[in-house]
Amino acid sequence: MAVNERQRLSDAERCVDEIIRRVGKTVSLGLPLGLGKPVRLVNALYQRAKDDPEINLHIFTALSLLAPAGGSALEQRFMGPFAERLYGDIPELEYARDAAQKRLPSNVKVSEFFFKAGSYLGNRDQQQNYVSTNYTHAVRDLMNLGVNVVAQMISPGERHGAPGMVSLSCNPDLSLDLLPMLRERESAGTPVAIVGEINGQLPWFGRHSAVAEDDFDIVLEHQASEYPLFSAPQMAISPADHLIGFFASTLLKDGGTLQVGIGSLGAALVHSAILRHKNNEAWRAVYDYLQIAERFPLAATDGGTGVFEKGLYGCSEMMVDGFLYLMEAGILRREVHDHADLQTLINRGEINEQVSLATLDVLRREGLVDSPMRARDVAWLKRHGILRDEVEFKGGRLLVAEHSLAADLDDPEAREAIETLTLGSRLSGGVVMHGGFYLGPRAFYQSLRALSDADRDRICMTSVSFINHLYDHRFGDQRLKAAQRVHSRFINTAMMYTLSGAAVSDGLEDGRVISGVGGQYNFVSMAHELPDARSIITLRSTRETRGAAVSNIVFNYGHCTIPRHLRDVVVTEYGIADLRGQPDEQVYLRLIRIADSRFQQGLLSQAQKAGKVDAAFRLPGSWRSNTPENIARAFAEAGGDEWFPAFPFGRDFTDHELVLGKALNKLKTETATRRGKVWTILQAIRAKDEQGRFAELLQRMGLEKPSGLREKMNQRLLIYGLQLTENPPDTGNSKD
Repeated sequence: MAVNERQRLSDAERCVDEIIRRVGKTVSLGLPLGLGKPVRLVNALYQRAKDDPEINLHIFTALSLLAPAGGSALEQRFMGPFAERLYGDIPELEYARDAAQKRLPSNVKVSEFFFKAGSYLGNRDQQQNYVSTNYTHAVRDLMNLGVNVVAQMISPGERHGAPGMVSLSCNPDLSLDLLPMLRERESAGTPVAIVGEINGQLPWFGRHSAVAEDDFDIVLEHQASEYPLFSAPQMAISPADHLIGFFASTLLKDGGTLQVGIGSLGAALVHSAILRHKNNEAWRAVYDYLQIAERFPLAATDGGTGVFEKGLYGCSEMMVDGFLYLMEAGILRREVHDHADLQTLINRGEINEQVSLATLDVLRREGLVDSPMRARDVAWLKRHGILRDEVEFKGGRLLVAEHSLAADLDDPEAREAIETLTLGSRLSGGVVMHGGFYLGPRAFYQSLRALSDADRDRICMTSVSFINHLYDHRFGDQRLKAAQRVHSRFINTAMMYTLSGAAVSDGLEDGRVISGVGGQYNFVSMAHELPDARSIITLRSTRETRGAAVSNIVFNYGHCTIPRHLRDVVVTEYGIADLRGQPDEQVYLRLIRIADSRFQQGLLSQAQKAGKVDAAFRLPGSWRSNTPENIARAFAEAGGDEWFPAFPFGRDFTDHELVLGKALNKLKTETATRRGKVWTILQAIRAKDEQGRFAELLQRMGLEKPSGLREKMNQRLLIYGLQLTENPPDTGNSKD
């Protein structure tokens, strides 16, 4: 059998046989980030390596997803039924579970360039095997590490009217660049294998992500064993998160560009943007109540307060579900086109989406078409919807239906005929969203599968080398990208931020990795290269550590993800700090202004001791109201849950699970210190549910009839936690 002959197989074991036949027993396997891992195939290959110690398997990937299991006994009782409901039908990624439990065999190694946040903090093997790289450099580094097999989940074209094609769908991000490089390596004499696993549950996307099935050497298809997609449940948006999202929404420019990531802060921004567009009066009332224009002038100069009449364009390495909500709300609707001159004319308002004879005149004036029109002009005009698809060009004339027309834009009769018979109604081929990968809740995947053909075609899943930087690329050069990405707002999150302007987003000062840089550095840097673009770092002002509040705005820290010379805009629940181009003293003070007031004086004293702030400076009274109590008051007076619900986009947790989750979080806080553990146990011993109001909650946790001392203690702890939160469910509305 020829090496480059594609095989479609129905058995994962036969696929593994073929991989080993092609490349031998030293397998350097590249897998997509997140969702696109072909679980059946990978599990078969991993099991083969476990069974055969002669196989040397090195897996290079990022974000290996596992169902949550919980740490403590109570957490495990909580997560068990939830995980079974969401993930019970999805085969587990076996190498990832073994890596998490530190039981990989000696002939298997896993290297990731991005972790699920915090998942490997205590895992020495995975910390040591971590590869630190920008998202845009990952393909280069994979090639340097000797990848010889790439495997990916794909969507089948024959089930979507595209026989002979497959879609990279959720993960064209690296594959579009990696696969051609592997073929070059193969041409130079190195055996490789490119493997696809078909899953009909994977939404179909065309454009850049649709590739020939023949690009794969081996395709695994067994429809009966196709499985649901791994989902990331919606998380609650706290009042503080909502305020951060609201402040960020004031910085969005109508007609601009948006990048945003996953998590409650991104969801809060999306919700406030939709509120601004769909109920602008309510949004403006909150804007005025918070005195944003007076306190934070950047919102007035670089943002906006009106509805999104022109709309936004999404350009984000990760297409989160929020982009779909923005699309449904009529916000994500600014179409961009893959021609720099055409896009520039649209940006300048010289042409618009509606086609007219004036459109042709402008294009001719700018030298984009000639008069008389030539064959290449007609082909270009048809591609962009300016001329109808049925128009042909033969013998120097335009042919449509039974008419033969002069192609001369200077001839009055020809102009009239061209206008009447050949012009399209609006520009075509525009895109409202460029994304590199996607991951989200189950409802998100269902919505993607249910997209109309027209809406699906407005989304282009593509390479991160196109999205994450401005350099030339096969899908567009720097001039095109700059024309498309006007008024960009690149919105990312950080764990901490130093007073000098450095962001800490991915790791700790002892070297341990929390997650990874991903594409954050790319977007922050791009914000400084594009005209009118801004990088916006969002973070909560505090976190809780060992039962005590700790400031996330710090004087300094022994690790940074984004260096201080790229400082730009920072948003906390207390406001907006515009740092770009400011002298250090102003940077320090503006960050102190949006810090929690419990830590402002300490931060100021450190800054003054270091000589970064004038020793005579005193905190103004207006700055010293940054407290959780004032956040709660502001949230309530700004509309509270009516305008800012905890789950604006639905949820996967039941009513009972929300109550239980709050109680468990409270217990975790209360037991963060040794003294707290002792006190909590003493209180729990006395805790009883004498009125039976927690009966259904105890039943959900399997603790309604505890047996043995351990279960009885867990029951008492849970009751105590529920009493602390004082929020029993309305049993008449149970959704369990």
